[in-house]
Amino acid sequence: MGLAERRRALGYSQEELAQLLGVDRTTVGRWESGRVYPQPPQRRGLAAALEVSLEELDDFLGPLRSAARETVGHQSSEPPNAGDPDDMIRRAFLRILTVSGALTALPVDEAEALAEGVRGGAPADFARMNSHLWQVYQLSRSKGAVYPVVRDQLATLNEALAGHRGSPRPLLNAAADLFQLAGEVAFDANRYADASASYALAASVSKDAQAYDLWACALVRHAYVDMSERRYHQAEQMLGAAERLAGRGDRKLSTRHWVASVQAETYAALGDLDACEHAMERAEAVRDLSADSVNGGWLRFDGERLAEERGSRYVQLGRLDLAEEALERALAQTALAPGQSYRRRGAVLTDMAAIGAKRRDVDQIVAYGKEAISLARASGSGYVARRLQGLCDEFGPLSRDHRVAELGAEIATLRTP
Repeated sequence: MGLAERRRALGYSQEELAQLLGVDRTTVGRWESGRVYPQPPQRRGLAAALEVSLEELDDFLGPLRSAARETVGHQSSEPPNAGDPDDMIRRAFLRILTVSGALTALPVDEAEALAEGVRGGAPADFARMNSHLWQVYQLSRSKGAVYPVVRDQLATLNEALAGHRGSPRPLLNAAADLFQLAGEVAFDANRYADASASYALAASVSKDAQAYDLWACALVRHAYVDMSERRYHQAEQMLGAAERLAGRGDRKLSTRHWVASVQAETYAALGDLDACEHAMERAEAVRDLSADSVNGGWLRFDGERLAEERGSRYVQLGRLDLAEEALERALAQTALAPGQSYRRRGAVLTDMAAIGAKRRDVDQIVAYGKEAISLARASGSGYVARRLQGLCDEFGPLSRDHRVAELGAEIATLRTP
């Protein structure tokens, strides 16, 4: 029995299954045809909807992946969907990467000798627009709403690069900046492949521009993809490279402190308390920097989230008393008050529920878990949904409690595009 047959056996249409999982109908069709393989967070919800284990789901998907590999190199009879935002943004990425490579191949004096104008706007205009988009992204409860604007900005930037008459670095910086924002939008929606591509392109263009801080931040964001898929040793290696790049960057910026903060998360996942504590100490040195150490865009680390980050690390390490104290302190902050940042508050509430799971406290699991679920639904954040799905792994024998089972069922239906 294949995926489509199992769906039909349970009485679902593609539309009904898509609605249950919070994805588009075409996504279900791509899964069934083998053109797209479900991301790890999607697999859990799909297995629950089809009433099979993850191992049984792999049996359904295996033949589809083999069939898909056999069709490589052949033209599909189905015309491409030119309106697919992922496809459009991917093509824009490749165009900019190609153009940026050509620009950096020019001798500097030759590039500078050309006219200074830039078709479609000056480099400073792109920097200002990117900064504005980061602010919109940060304040938006539904991060995916920013996607169309990012796509349009990429198209405009591509035109500017193609008609460029001056030093390429300012526009390359703008491109690397925008790639990171596009990656953040994709990562929040659990589109790991698109996020990884965005961050890789950001790193490549940053390298061309010799922008070490931008380059380091791209690697940090790429490491988050590895951590989301529990590849902690790979993330550790990526962050080591980011640390070396940040050391070559601007010492007035907080880049190296952000690298340390994320390294602490990796060390916590690997169970290394001493390394985690040392990394957190390096991260907290950000408080010694001036207010202009962040730009509000691709670099936003100012230490504001250190309490919640420290609490989350302690949860991973099993230091529950220390974790609860830090997380309660974080929830008392104005920025995490009800009605403020859905994504940040949802993540802290999930950690509080995880403490309840480790203590076998059903009341704590349900109280914090339900509020986190409501925030995930209100914001459409794949990040909070992903954190909640990780919470389910902590339930263990408590899954037999009907309240915990109901909570797990609600989590399984959360949107993970």
